[in-house]
Amino acid sequence: MIQFLRSLVGIAVFIAIWYLTAFILDEAIILPPPNEVFGIFFNLFFDNTIIMAAFHTIWKVVLTLVIVMFFGVLVGLILGMFTPLYDMFRPIILIIQAVPVVSWLSLVIFAWGIGWKGPVFIAVLSLLPIAILTTVAGVKSLDNRLIEVAKVYRVPFKTVFKDIYLGSLVPFIIAVVDVTIGQAWKVILVAEYLAGNNGLGVLILAARWEVNIPQVYALTLIAVIIGLIAERLIKIGLRRLSLRWVPA
Repeated sequence: MIQFLRSLVGIAVFIAIWYLTAFILDEAIILPPPNEVFGIFFNLFFDNTIIMAAFHTIWKVVLTLVIVMFFGVLVGLILGMFTPLYDMFRPIILIIQAVPVVSWLSLVIFAWGIGWKGPVFIAVLSLLPIAILTTVAGVKSLDNRLIEVAKVYRVPFKTVFKDIYLGSLVPFIIAVVDVTIGQAWKVILVAEYLAGNNGLGVLILAARWEVNIPQVYALTLIAVIIGLIAERLIKIGLRRLSLRWVPA
């Protein structure tokens, strides 16, 4: 409760600083006052257009996370168990990780034009290396003695895979989600802004073309709130799922 109250005080201080800065600047096109932004925010939050745009953005983020987690963990497991393969493909993974988002955007626009594929493709390529490398680190941290004991007692591979490999990787998988979910939300929004045909990023672009700066701020606030809620729900679901391998 005390922590919650401190958070509320922090938010109140932030809004006060925002209001004071907006008053001093007196340039609504740069920094509109919070009362104007919050007024638009409450008008927009339950608007059907916003709800549909948020739905389009959320399903892209969820699809991105499913692809990243499935292929990231699968490839990471394979590379972690076979060091020669890891040494072979590690430079390629690092190169993909180093490519800036703007370069992927250019490629996507030429390949598919404007649509939903571009944002998902960009987000997957941006986050997949993180998932792979984190999973590899998890595999390499396994206690080899557990594997040897399992071999001695002829434990079925299915049991070894579930209880030893996946059981030991759960903390790393949760860490991957913690890192990638916030990044996925931001990358999808940026990609929608530049190469999307629907979603919150497209609405922010439309507000920018209309030079409706308060609406840009309000839409950004909506995106932040929905992103935080979605992130929290996904983390809760993943942690509950992880209890299959890690006791509470």
